[in-house]
Amino acid sequence: MITGLVTRKREIVVALALRGATSQEVLIETVLDTEFNGFLTLPAALVAQLGLSKVGEIPATLGDGSNVTADLFEAIVFWDGYEREVLALQLEGGELIGMSMLWGQQFMVEAKLNGRVTIEALP
Repeated sequence: MITGLVTRKREIVVALALRGATSQEVLIETVLDTEFNGFLTLPAALVAQLGLSKVGEIPATLGDGSNVTADLFEAIVFWDGYEREVLALQLEGGELIGMSMLWGQQFMVEAKLNGRVTIEALP
C-alpha cells in the first residue's frame, strides 16, 4: 500500500522513490492529478540528475489548455514494494502522478487537511 496526505492547498501528495540510469535513487513528493492521463511528470533538472534515457517526444495539453511537445523518458519508480518502469514527461511546474500510474489501483482520500490517502492494487 502507498500512502500520502492532503495539503493545505487541497492537493493529494504522495512520496515516490525513483531510480535513474546511474542507479542513484531520489525520493520526491508528487501531486496526484486525475486529469493527467500519463504516468509521471518530472522537471528537466531531475531528469538530468537521474540520467534518464529519452525515448521520444509527444504532444501534450497542459492544465492551462496550452499545447506543447514534451520529451518522454523512461524511469523506474518504486511502487508498492516493487520496481515499475514508467514513462515520464519532462515538464516544468512540479512532479505529477497521473491516471496511468493509478490504473489497476484503488485510491481513497480523506478530503480534509492532513487527510490520509491510500493507494493499493485492486483485488
